[in-house]
Amino acid sequence: MAVVDTKQIRNIALLGHGGAGKTSLAEAMIYLTGGTDRLGKIADGNTVSDYDAEEVKRGFSLSTSLLNMTWKDVKINLLDTPGYLDFVGETCQALRVADSAIIVVDGKAGIEVGTELAWNYADAAKLPRAFFINKFDDNEARFARVLDSLHETFGKHICPLTIPMVKDGEVKGCIDLIDESAHVFDANGRHFVEIIPEESAEAVTKYRDMLMEAVASTSEDLMMKYFEGEEITHMEAINAVHEGIIHGDIVPVFCGAATKLWGVWTMLDKITESFPRHTAKKEETLADGSKSEIVPEGAPSLFVFKTVADPFVGKMSFFKVMNGTVKRDIIMTNNISGESEKLAHIYILNGKKQTEVDELACGDIGMVAKLANTNTNDTLTWNKDMAYAPISYPKAYFTKAMIPASAKDEGKISQSIAKMLEEDRTLRFENNAETKQMLIYGLGDMHLAVLAAKLKNRFGVAVNYDVPKIAYRERITKPVDVEGKHKKQNGGSGQYGHVKIRFAPAEDEGLTFTVSVVGGTVPKNFYPAVEKGLQDAMLKGVAGFPLVQLAADLYDGSYHDVDSDEISFKTAASIAYKKCLELAAPVLLEPVGDLDITIPDSLVGDVMGDLNKRRGAVMGMDPAENKKGYTTVHAVAPQAELSEYPIILRAMSQGRGSFDFDVTGYDIVPGNISAKIVENYKKANA
Repeated sequence: MAVVDTKQIRNIALLGHGGAGKTSLAEAMIYLTGGTDRLGKIADGNTVSDYDAEEVKRGFSLSTSLLNMTWKDVKINLLDTPGYLDFVGETCQALRVADSAIIVVDGKAGIEVGTELAWNYADAAKLPRAFFINKFDDNEARFARVLDSLHETFGKHICPLTIPMVKDGEVKGCIDLIDESAHVFDANGRHFVEIIPEESAEAVTKYRDMLMEAVASTSEDLMMKYFEGEEITHMEAINAVHEGIIHGDIVPVFCGAATKLWGVWTMLDKITESFPRHTAKKEETLADGSKSEIVPEGAPSLFVFKTVADPFVGKMSFFKVMNGTVKRDIIMTNNISGESEKLAHIYILNGKKQTEVDELACGDIGMVAKLANTNTNDTLTWNKDMAYAPISYPKAYFTKAMIPASAKDEGKISQSIAKMLEEDRTLRFENNAETKQMLIYGLGDMHLAVLAAKLKNRFGVAVNYDVPKIAYRERITKPVDVEGKHKKQNGGSGQYGHVKIRFAPAEDEGLTFTVSVVGGTVPKNFYPAVEKGLQDAMLKGVAGFPLVQLAADLYDGSYHDVDSDEISFKTAASIAYKKCLELAAPVLLEPVGDLDITIPDSLVGDVMGDLNKRRGAVMGMDPAENKKGYTTVHAVAPQAELSEYPIILRAMSQGRGSFDFDVTGYDIVPGNISAKIVENYKKANA
C-alpha cells in the first residue's frame, strides 16, 4: 500500500445522539469510497463498523471502531463512536486523536441530548466540527427547523454548505451552496448534477447568503468584497471555509440520507477540500501542560489511545502517529513505563479487517499487536523523553457486587477482569476487605451488562451481579464498667480468666488499650491476651459490623496459679466486650461524603428535592466551571443512598447531569434505618 503523506490525511470523529445514524453514515462513506463492496445495514447485523457480537446482538455501537477510506487521493480515518452515555469513554478516546468532528443529527428529532453533549465534548477537546442532518428524505424531517435550532443553540457560526433539493413537492437530492449545483442520486449513491429547480430557488438564495456572510467574516478582504457586492469566487469560498472550520468561525452543516447514500458524496468532497489535517493545530499538548511542535519529518512518536483485549490476536494497541514516520520493526521507548517495544507489525483497520502496512506518516492512525508493556495513554518515542497529555475519563460510580457463577469462573476472574480494565478505562474494580465483596464500578447498568457478556464471550467467565454491601461500622456512645469471667473445670487442669474493664468512646480509629491494674491482680504476661481478645471481638458489633473508636482500660481482675492461661483471658475479655455492647448504647455508622452535582440551572430545584429524599444536606451552590447555564450543587450525602444515583441523575437530567462523590468520613445512621439493619442481621444469623 502506498504511503500517504501527512497533508492528505483527515481524522474525523463521528458523534451524536444514539440512533441518529452515525454508523449508517460511516457505512455509506466506506461503501462510496470503495472500502467495501456492499452497503452494510444495522438491522442485518453486517456493518463494517459494528462487528462485535454484542453490537450485532444489541443493534447499536458499544465501542469506537476505526474505518479508513480514500477519496480523491485523501485518506480519511473515521472514528465511529457510540451514542449511549454508558460508553462515553470510547468517545473520549476518539476525540483525543481526531482532528475534527462531525455531529450527526436526526432530521426528524432535531437537537437531542446527545447532540448537545457531542458539541460539548468537541468543544472541550477544541476540535473543529460540522453537522450532518440525517434522514432528510423522511416526510417528517424538517431541515429548516433543525438548522434554525442549531443556529439558535450553538451560535451564529452555524451555516449550511448543502441543503435539500425539493422537486415536485418531494426531496429528491441536495444542493451544494458553494457550487450552486443540484445533485440527485441513484440507487448506488452516485450523483448527477442538475439545474436547481424553481421550487428550491428561494431557499438557495436565503441559505447561500447566510453562507457567504460567514465566508466573508473570515477575512477583511472577503468582507470588503461582500459588502461591495462583488462575487466571492469558488476557490476563495473553499479556502475561507477551510480556514473558518479550523478556527471555529464556520461550523458547516450538511444534509443527506445515509441509508440511501444521499448527500454523502457531496460531504466527502467538502471533507477533502476543507477539513483540517493533523498539522493544522501546529502543536500537541504534553502531560505537563507544555506544548510540543508537530514536525512531520521529525523523530517519530506515537500516542496509544485505545486498547483491545482480543483472546486470539492478543493485546491490540491503537495509536496515532503524533510526529515523524513510524515504520515496521522500529524499536521505541515507552516514556511511561521506560520499557522498549518493537513494532513488529503495523496495521490499518476497517472494523475488524486488518491490513498490514510498512509505515505510517505523521497524523495517521493504526494498530500494533502484543505490546507487552504498553497501555492506553502511553507515549512511545524514538529518542525524546516526553509524554503526551493523557485522555481524561469520567469516573464511574454505578456499583455492583460481582459474583463468579462457579468455582471454575472464580479461578479465572482476576486475570479476565485485569484485561478488561486495560481495555475500558471507565471501569473500576475493588476487592473490598470490609464487605468481602468484589465490586465493579461502571457508568451505568448497560455498561456492566456488556462487561458480563464480554467476560463470557471472550474469556469463558460467567459472573452474576448483586447489590453491594455498605461498609457500616459501630461505635459505643457512653462509658461503662463491666467484668468478664471465664471459668471452666472438667477435671484436671481447667481454664480461668477474670477481667474488669472500663470501656468508653475514643478518638482514635481502632482500640485504645490501657492498663491500670494495681497489686498484680492480673499478671503482666496476660495483658497482651486481653488486648488481643478485645481486638478480635471488635470485628463484630451488635449488627455484625466492626466496632471502632473504643477505649478500654483494664483496671482489675483475678487469676488462678494453675488454670489461668492466655486463652482464658482472651475469652474473659470477649465476655466483657459483649456486656459492653449491651450497656454502652452502640450506634451504627455509615460512610458519608462530599457530593458535587453539576446540572442545568433549570433542574436545581428538582435535584435538591431529590437530595432531601436521600438524606443529603445541601451545603451551597456555584456556577459550574466552563459550562454556561449549569450550576454545581455542593452537598453531603450517605453512600448507601447513591449506589443507583448515576442512573437516577441521568433520568432526571436526560443525561445532562454529572456528579463526583468522595467518602470523607462516617456519620450516625438514623434510628429507624439502623433498627432495620440490626433486625436483618439477627434474622440472617438466627
